[in-house]
Amino acid sequence: MRVALKEAEAAVAQDEIPIGACVVHKDQIVAQNHNRTQELNDPLAHAELLVINELMTKGSKYLYDCTLYVTLEPCLMCAGAIILAKVGRVVYGAKDPKSGVAGSLLNVFQDKSYNHHPELKSGVLAAECALLLTDFFHKKR
Repeated sequence: MRVALKEAEAAVAQDEIPIGACVVHKDQIVAQNHNRTQELNDPLAHAELLVINELMTKGSKYLYDCTLYVTLEPCLMCAGAIILAKVGRVVYGAKDPKSGVAGSLLNVFQDKSYNHHPELKSGVLAAECALLLTDFFHKKR
């Protein structure tokens, strides 16, 4: 999660919403990134999608044996990508009461309609993750 936090801090330096993510496979970081929606002029350029896409372009089809660390609870779009990429485990920091779907608004990862249900852990370094977001938006206002 510390690597994901460093990515979120890098996002702040680029005036992006500070959300960072990284993927770990066999104790090695295999992808890391942060939100780049402004830089790429792409509302889909969330940290989670960027790291999943990076691994897909390297030839990975499914990520069963990977852990995705992300500083904020995934939104519906990112949760869908996580399910489709079959990420084995998701670890996130801060809850997102406005658009989080890993427990806040609902939990799509437990929805029996889907054929993949990643292991889920929440609240890892939650205070640090939340503070980065709070400070960012406080300065914007």
